[in-house]
Amino acid sequence: MSSRSVEELFAGQIRGYTLSQALHLDPAVYQLELERIWRTNWLFAAHTAELRRAGDRTVFDIGDDSALVVRGEDGKLRAFHNVCRHRGSRLVDDTIATFAAALPYAGAGGRPPDPFIRCPYHQWAYRLDGSLAACGGMDRMAGFNTREHGLCPVECAEVGGLVFVRFERPPSPSGSPDIYELGQPLLPQRLEKAKVAYSQSYLVGAGWKVVWENNRECWHCHVGHPEYIRSHFDTANTASADVQQQMAARTATMVEALSGLCAGDVYDGGGLATFPSPGRAWSVHRTPLVEGFATESLDGQPVAPLMGEYKSFGVGVLRLRALPNFWCHASADHAVTTRLAPAGLDRTEVVVTWLVDEGAVEDRDYSLERLLPVWERTSEQDWQLCERNQRGIRSSGYRPGPLSDRHEANVAAFHNWYREAMAGG
Repeated sequence: MSSRSVEELFAGQIRGYTLSQALHLDPAVYQLELERIWRTNWLFAAHTAELRRAGDRTVFDIGDDSALVVRGEDGKLRAFHNVCRHRGSRLVDDTIATFAAALPYAGAGGRPPDPFIRCPYHQWAYRLDGSLAACGGMDRMAGFNTREHGLCPVECAEVGGLVFVRFERPPSPSGSPDIYELGQPLLPQRLEKAKVAYSQSYLVGAGWKVVWENNRECWHCHVGHPEYIRSHFDTANTASADVQQQMAARTATMVEALSGLCAGDVYDGGGLATFPSPGRAWSVHRTPLVEGFATESLDGQPVAPLMGEYKSFGVGVLRLRALPNFWCHASADHAVTTRLAPAGLDRTEVVVTWLVDEGAVEDRDYSLERLLPVWERTSEQDWQLCERNQRGIRSSGYRPGPLSDRHEANVAAFHNWYREAMAGG
């Protein structure tokens, strides 16, 4: 699709209304999204907790592209195109992730990770730094240079226990977010010292934009998320003065509990933060939990030992979001991350992961029965809402509808970001 035809599609888009059917369902629009949004933005791919040892690896697929992320012998994380330099075979199969946390360590009688990346087709082997180590004797052919046949690199950034990849630098790098700025507000959580307690994969029958639109408002929360709303002030900005006073009091308590740790990442208003802002593809803030809730659990009671640098509960929830594929809620005792990947016009692959302190032992310090319910139920409730929304958008009776400036301002802001991103620059 030419840039002109995209402009024509947006020319018919009414600001303050939902996106047109064509922007949701046109295959050419989807291909342009892969090119202009998914290839050129930093994408959350994995956790440090999954890639601790030399040789640990995982893959993250976007469209026809696949990033292979590997921990090197020098301790550095690197990413490569998941493509052999011989005949182009994929090196690692279509596995969302191989969680290192679930693999036995060699010291405990397990097998250590393979120190090479091996192509299953013709057994070419690459070192963990991507250089070619073996190619079946082809290196003895006249004119063949092993140094010219290493794996093709993909940008990789390890930030505060989170691993991001970027397939291609954007046309205007100066306007691209500095993903390393996430490191400072993440410090108290110490996700790099966490472990994966559980991970659940979903194939949601809705496009990635529908999933983000749902994430950017909580108008649906009272009816759609009975477990989640018990502990949160997400609708307080549109609630009674009494509820807003409660939120303000809890915010003051939260700020005090965070003294000396991370006052710079506190969002004074609590509840939902404004996001995305113009030119801003990610944000971080904290919000307090309601009285009686120490963490995001069904009964408000702790579900795991304190994480990172926290000395007590009462620190609220650290929230991160990075367009186009990541959000996280991190309480004092556990964190939950959500990773998106487009899987077609009306399909989105989602991985939800729960992390706890690396020293926590399952069935002693935490149980999945208490750790999972809030975000497992909230996530699955959202996927059902998104799938219902997507089915309606596909109908011949769909017409763009007006967005509430009171409840859906963040949805309109997401549409503005999407318009700018699709403009390609």
